[in-house]
Amino acid sequence: MAAMGNDSFIAEGMAPPQRILFPPEKIYMDWQQRWRAGAGLHNSGNMCFLNSVLQCLTYTPPLANYLLSREHSQSCRQRGFCMMCRMEKHVNSVLHSSGGAIYPLAVISVLTRESFQVL
Repeated sequence: MAAMGNDSFIAEGMAPPQRILFPPEKIYMDWQQRWRAGAGLHNSGNMCFLNSVLQCLTYTPPLANYLLSREHSQSCRQRGFCMMCRMEKHVNSVLHSSGGAIYPLAVISVLTRESFQVL
């Protein structure tokens, strides 16, 4: 993927981003490392829809490459709950646990808290 400067956002009628979360030149559309199929996810209760979304996100190469690099958690300044930190933990757990199935605790543990807020 070619890096896009702020000029291309303006040319497309969009304002430039206020903050760049991850530099475009570091976004890789293909897997940066070969992985065996990671762990599956246990369905506990009514979790099949959430698990299917988590599986889609886990196996999306640009997002997975970023989360596997652990760059987000190393620079995260969010106090308390951070969904990207949770996803980073989840993706690393799934892809480093080949075979079997795991409970997606990194994600579901925050969904059951009364204090959960969308930030």
